[in-house]
Amino acid sequence: MASNILFLPFRRTHTVSLSAAIRQYISSKYDQHPDMFVTDLAAIDQLRADAISSLEPHVSGIKKLTAYTAQLVWIGGKFPIDIGVDFTWYPALGYNTQTPVSQNNLRFELANVLFNLAALYSQLAVSLNRSTSEGLKSACNYFCQAAGVISHIKEEVIPDMRSSPPEDMDTMTLESIQQLLLAQAQECFWSKAVKDGMKDGIIARLAAKVSDFYDRAAEYGTKSDTISTEWIHHMTAKHHHFAAAAQYRASRDCLDKQNYGEEVARLRDSIVCVNEGLKESRYLNKIVLGDLNGLKARVSEDLKRAEKDNDVIYLMPVPPKSELKTLDRAGMATARVPQEISDPASTLGEGGQFGQPLFAKLVPYAVHIAASIYEERKNRMVNVNIIDEMEGLTNKLRDLLQSLNLPGSLQALEKPLGLPPSLTSHAEEVRQQDGLHRLRRSMHETSKLKANDMAIYQEGVDLLRSEAAEDDRAKLKHGTDRWNRLPSQQAAEKLYAQVTEIDGYLKSAASSDDLVKAKLKDCEKVLGVLSGSDRDLEEFVPSSRRATMTPNVERAAYNLRNMLNEVSQLVSRRKRQVDKICDKAKRDDINEAILAETARLEREMPMQKIEPANFETLFEERLERYDEDRKLITTESEEQDQLSAQLKEANTAFATARKGDSSTRDREQALQKLENAYIKYKEIINNLNTGRKFYNDLANIVTRFRDGCKNFAYQRRVEAGQLESDLSNAMSVLSLSQVTSLQDQKQRETLRSQYSAKAPSSEPLTAPTPTRAAVQPPPPTAPTPGMWNPEMGIKFGGALAQQPNSDVHNPAYPSAKPRGGQWDMNQGVKFG
Repeated sequence: MASNILFLPFRRTHTVSLSAAIRQYISSKYDQHPDMFVTDLAAIDQLRADAISSLEPHVSGIKKLTAYTAQLVWIGGKFPIDIGVDFTWYPALGYNTQTPVSQNNLRFELANVLFNLAALYSQLAVSLNRSTSEGLKSACNYFCQAAGVISHIKEEVIPDMRSSPPEDMDTMTLESIQQLLLAQAQECFWSKAVKDGMKDGIIARLAAKVSDFYDRAAEYGTKSDTISTEWIHHMTAKHHHFAAAAQYRASRDCLDKQNYGEEVARLRDSIVCVNEGLKESRYLNKIVLGDLNGLKARVSEDLKRAEKDNDVIYLMPVPPKSELKTLDRAGMATARVPQEISDPASTLGEGGQFGQPLFAKLVPYAVHIAASIYEERKNRMVNVNIIDEMEGLTNKLRDLLQSLNLPGSLQALEKPLGLPPSLTSHAEEVRQQDGLHRLRRSMHETSKLKANDMAIYQEGVDLLRSEAAEDDRAKLKHGTDRWNRLPSQQAAEKLYAQVTEIDGYLKSAASSDDLVKAKLKDCEKVLGVLSGSDRDLEEFVPSSRRATMTPNVERAAYNLRNMLNEVSQLVSRRKRQVDKICDKAKRDDINEAILAETARLEREMPMQKIEPANFETLFEERLERYDEDRKLITTESEEQDQLSAQLKEANTAFATARKGDSSTRDREQALQKLENAYIKYKEIINNLNTGRKFYNDLANIVTRFRDGCKNFAYQRRVEAGQLESDLSNAMSVLSLSQVTSLQDQKQRETLRSQYSAKAPSSEPLTAPTPTRAAVQPPPPTAPTPGMWNPEMGIKFGGALAQQPNSDVHNPAYPSAKPRGGQWDMNQGVKFG
């Protein structure tokens, strides 16, 4: 239906399964199972179906389009822009509206849905009854909202697409559309002002602004490749129309103010503007043309009256146009972005008009990475910077004791016969724990865990290799042009990264296992004695004669014993501190803090993809809680240095007091070996416990890795089967005409090759003698003029010229002379 205003047409699309792409992405990229989001997956497909079916001017379509838009913006922060589904849309403007455009791009989908929302607003404005003030007011509001949506597409969505926009969404086209919508919104306000009987001066300023909007719309339209010439002519005519209307209303204002000369000047300019608009008459619909002609008639009538009155009565000078004051503008139309579009987060969640955001419980993969990064940093700080430092201090202290032959030298002196109580308690502890058997059994169990992890890991690697080999075979079979899916390493980038990562874990663990085995081998013999019976210990530790302890020796031994007790207390207290720090690190769960930070980022930046770098500030704040523990290392080191100096001093005094006494030397060495073996035993137990925990944790990692490889290989085989089927179908639809055409082409090439040799140019070819099979000829019939008869044989140009009553004319060769019986290849073949 013809109208004096324009509306945006809807964009059309095809149905696609967005949920299938999301399910696939969750399955391959997240640790959560897609079945957790069955309701959300169904909801997103329903939202899209409702949105793309809203192709009529009804207010119910606004909610459908904005609801889908809000969820699209929300999931844009959960998933990458290339989610894995090709969205196909047909342009709404231009000359290629039947050519679809497809992009694997969530922002492309968002831009098209928003364009349809702007189209809906514009069509709602056109569908209203604009003969009433209320209808004009509503239409103005709809046009302003449509312009706001177009502005949002242009400024927020298109720059974030990371790809080329459709040809009817380039900057010039969107600018032209936005100015057109604002012009029509301003026109509705102007019409309402006229209907409400507002002052002519105000109406003139409103009309001047309408003219400006149409002028800019036409200017941008000429720079666009998709705005039709029909629209450009329409906008140009409307620009001149409202320039004329503005001058006409300004002339009426001059009449009220008794500025009769200016009135005439403005009416004359109004006529000029109307005539400029009428130059577009052949391209305009009847309503727009009728508006122009109606305005021209009215202005012409007023101009005659004004000129007559001024010439006869008022006699005021008529200023030239250059001296007329430029009309002020009263802009009432602005691009207003609906809140549902500018702040979609406010429409979702508790109290939101569109309910809960979809996939809210889906933790972005970056969050898992961030949590892993924090765990790694925390463990490195705790284990390397704190615990390892403390254990290093303790080992340094034990090395000092061993170098001083302590406590063996003191024990040998204090108890020359039998076994020292500390040695007896250590031996009892080892025996109760089954000593060597426990260590060997634990090593065997650790080896089984390692072998199991290796087998699971290797199974996953073999699956990836097998899938990659199948893909390579398919590429060789079909060619890379037709077999154009992503290579295996790109399609499963995360899995292939895990291959290297897990391999590094296993190699590092193997090195640690070898170190533990070496420790056990070094102390295995002495540890066997320590885990044996008391008789074995007594046989291993030689007795010595009871030495007469002088007061100096007794005093030195007493001081040394006190220092050893202090060392023992220091080691025990340090062990408790390490246990406390380990427990603190174990309870340090950052997941809730990361999820809270993720929710904040999703609210404040809904279209920005969450990256691990977004959590750096949080990491730094959380790790500050270990600063006190790190300072503890300095305190411990200073205290140990002081204690070590005192221990050395006490041992020196003890050695000096016993100088020359070698009666307990063998006993000292035996006791020290047993003490060292006990310390190694405790170290190996800790090492084996750490290794067992490592391989148990690694079992979960390699199991998830293998399952991921299984899923990936299965999905790739399904995808390959579908691709094979598509290629087979593509070959089967080759039509018979195409096959025939290929056969004909091949036959022509064969014939061409047979007759490709050039004939000698020195002598003409002799005409061939036609022969026919010996069959009974049909009854003679009168030859039809102009038709060749087999009875005539084949006649060449020369012979035909000699026939009587022959007036055959050859326009191509008018001077050709007959050559009896011989054919010249340059004269072609002539039939009778």
